[in-house]
Amino acid sequence: MTAPHDWTREARDVFTVEVEGLEAVRERLGADFSRAVGVLAGCKGRVVVTGLGKSGLVGRKIAATLSSTGTPSFFLHPVEGAHGDLGSIREGDVVIALSYSGKTAEVVALLPALRSLGAKIIGIMGDTATPMARLSDIVLDVGIPREACPMDLAPTSSTTATLVMGDALAVCLMKAKAFTADDFKRFHPGGSLGQRLRLKISEVMHTRNLPVVPDTATVATALAVQNAGGLGAVLVTDADGKLAGIVTDGDVRRYVAKETPDFSIPVANLMTKNPRSGGADDSVAELLNLMEHAAITVLPVTREDGSLLGVIHLHDLLGKGTVHFTV
Repeated sequence: MTAPHDWTREARDVFTVEVEGLEAVRERLGADFSRAVGVLAGCKGRVVVTGLGKSGLVGRKIAATLSSTGTPSFFLHPVEGAHGDLGSIREGDVVIALSYSGKTAEVVALLPALRSLGAKIIGIMGDTATPMARLSDIVLDVGIPREACPMDLAPTSSTTATLVMGDALAVCLMKAKAFTADDFKRFHPGGSLGQRLRLKISEVMHTRNLPVVPDTATVATALAVQNAGGLGAVLVTDADGKLAGIVTDGDVRRYVAKETPDFSIPVANLMTKNPRSGGADDSVAELLNLMEHAAITVLPVTREDGSLLGVIHLHDLLGKGTVHFTV
């Protein structure tokens, strides 16, 4: 009988190769990238993204990300562009052309026509000694050492690098334009996420039957309360009823894995002391950003004096499955 294959190890190898590719591209970032951000930030028209095959799929996502973060953008299929869709291009537009080889015939053939219409061209490619590079005003090099594909053929690391380059441009443009959460809401007025971002935490937090124990309770008691609470955490208060700490599912896993657990010890010995917390008047947008950056899923809500008001879970902020993300 054949031994089972270690697919987890294979998957880690893919991650390793793709991270190596991203690091190689990151190290080459320089003046051309800054020029590209400047051109895009100053664009008086729209940003047009074009590419074919896998690059085209990545291009659609880049265009969607730019549009949703304050930079009007759309995707132009290069074949359709050559058959009439160039009528949508105006002087002042900026084109982001994608081709890892830098030689995709349909994309290269489109560039002279785009230039003649007054559009500036930012070429994103893996080979800068190509016809596409010569036809671009700015060249962004996404060349990677190798694909994650074992035959070094299927676009894997290269498409990841192209996608991340697009994300880098979008994020830098958000900062250049001082794009805020309020702006995001304006661009998503009909979306569930946009509506929830406007809410105050007091409108979505849990306030009844909170999973709370005093700091003198045993770990066993705390775990029972945590399990019944269904939030993946138990809050710990001091003798004055103020928030003293929190114990999450992750804390429990680490405790059990590290040593022989003693469930009779005070929960104060296990808890994370002085945890992050929010206020009732904070917005969902503010605390969603806090939780994302701190990589936490449960957040206590307190008064100014530290006494407990409630608790929120990341799923409460995102709508418990009612939010659907589209690109």
